[in-house]
Amino acid sequence: MAHVTLTIGVDIGGTKVLGAVVDENGEVLAQTRRDTPALDTGAIVDRTVAVIEELRAAHDVAAVGIGAAGWIDAARANVLYAPNLAWRNEPLRDLLAAKVDIPVVVENDGNVAAWAEFLYGAGRDADDSMVLVAVGTGIGSGIVIGGQLIRGSHGIAGEVGHVTSVPGGHLCGCGRLGCLEQYASGSALVRFARQAATDDPDVAKQMLKAAGSVEAINGPLVTQAAKAGDQAALAAFDQIAFWLGTGLADLVQIFDPQVLVIGGGVVESGDLLLAPVRRHFDEALAQRGRLPVGEVRPALMGNKAGVIGAADLARRR
Repeated sequence: MAHVTLTIGVDIGGTKVLGAVVDENGEVLAQTRRDTPALDTGAIVDRTVAVIEELRAAHDVAAVGIGAAGWIDAARANVLYAPNLAWRNEPLRDLLAAKVDIPVVVENDGNVAAWAEFLYGAGRDADDSMVLVAVGTGIGSGIVIGGQLIRGSHGIAGEVGHVTSVPGGHLCGCGRLGCLEQYASGSALVRFARQAATDDPDVAKQMLKAAGSVEAINGPLVTQAAKAGDQAALAAFDQIAFWLGTGLADLVQIFDPQVLVIGGGVVESGDLLLAPVRRHFDEALAQRGRLPVGEVRPALMGNKAGVIGAADLARRR
């Protein structure tokens, strides 16, 4: 019987370190998690090592892939900058490899999720190209062209969330003004809903009744209110859908991918987001929409995309 190569994928985010043992078919055999001490880089490494060691104790693994929220260098070794963690030029690969004594690969969290969706999820019928835009607190993304992740000369390509949508617009965490992330993310959804509730409390009365105050309005509450038909909540979804649909149309012009995938936590709202995104996407394509164009689909892998994609990239290192 042929030996099955197992690898570990670890997804390091702002709130959790999630690890899994993954086989060659993208199946998760075991998983574990720890909370992320976001401001202490040494503690993040220690938590990650603890996750890897717990999984290794029961499985023979060949390598570890790390999906990290941040800008990763071309060597898949160093976290150059992380917006939500205290990493600045952090040699993460070498720090981990020294402690676990097996090969380690580090990659951006948007890239590992895109790779998992391309191989096993919403893009598995595509043989050439796919774009993933993950709509969460911010916007993550990953681009596959010619069956390969597009990483760029410095490893930082494919940051769709930091393309300017509104010149001179809202300040983004990246330091620029008017990034797509400020208009099409879960945070933007909440900001639009709060603004609507401030401007016209009558229209937002269901949302305000549930929240108790404008400041207490959050993402799950906006989704709940929109499902119940709250006009202000539905308008907030339509606003982020407009910017997202327009952004996807821009990606079609640049990459012409076979499939466009929307992932991240906000996509769990289903057609509340997807239906207006598809409508605005079609409108933004204009004449280009008369030609063949990639289908907009929801991601299928959920929160396991990161660990599965990272584990597969470690296998192919």
